[in-house]
Amino acid sequence: MTEEEAQGWLAATFNVSRETMDRLERFIAFLKAEARLQNLISAATLDQIWVRHIVDSAQLLRFAPGEGDWLDLGSGAGFPGLVIPMLSSHRVVLVESRSKRIDFLERAITMLGMEDVAVVAGMPVERLESAPYSVISARAFAPLPRLLELSYRFSTDKTMWLLPKGRNAASELHDVRDQWNLDFTVEPSITDNEAGILTGAVLGPRSQNQAEGRWKP
Repeated sequence: MTEEEAQGWLAATFNVSRETMDRLERFIAFLKAEARLQNLISAATLDQIWVRHIVDSAQLLRFAPGEGDWLDLGSGAGFPGLVIPMLSSHRVVLVESRSKRIDFLERAITMLGMEDVAVVAGMPVERLESAPYSVISARAFAPLPRLLELSYRFSTDKTMWLLPKGRNAASELHDVRDQWNLDFTVEPSITDNEAGILTGAVLGPRSQNQAEGRWKP
């Protein structure tokens, strides 16, 4: 997929308005400028941002419910956390603990005028207050066992988990089967035909101690 094809896919799939496309372009320009000052994304992907980051993030919406609060863990440079609210009605909480990334995300939100749909939780996920989310995403955040351990308390039995896991998706899923009851499938990524996205629900851990950690009203 070329950069031009990525933009075409985005426009066709989400019926992207000119205003939204302009916002995405402003975000990319802001990201490239900031990338000169800190290592936000791999330098090798700076000329492939539409494919490697924008579309790679946007494709998660194919599996998400139409609305609801979205928790994005380890948001880093804003993928998928800042892309999702530009293309949908979801309100996203972006969890990020690194101070320079927090500053970048907060400035990006202000620059894009997205204060009403995106908020940065600038802290380790362990310190975030428990609350239920309709969607939980994590892109290059942590290995699956650790990710589930840290974030299970933000889920209900209706939460959709969307976890890009690259070429290790199937093996990571296999490795946690003894610890967790999962209703996950491995969906192919449209940006890398060898990469997979874990999608589905976490039914619960096999340990009673972990089971008690899930959010309760």
